[in-house]
Amino acid sequence: MPDLTVTLSVEDVRRLEELSKREGLTVAQIVELGVKDLIGQPEERFQAVARRIMEKNAELYRRLA
Repeated sequence: MPDLTVTLSVEDVRRLEELSKREGLTVAQIVELGVKDLIGQPEERFQAVARRIMEKNAELYRRLA
């Protein structure tokens, strides 16, 4: 796996270290999980359609109440 270098603030590194200790994972594992979560999110088009459907459903539920 290729290496990647990221520059973070001292505060962000401290918070990552605290989280890693709490979760029993390495800082690298925490960062990898965060990146995978971010890139694994649905595409913007899907999110826009899902929002529209949720808004329509909310409107329908208001009318039915």
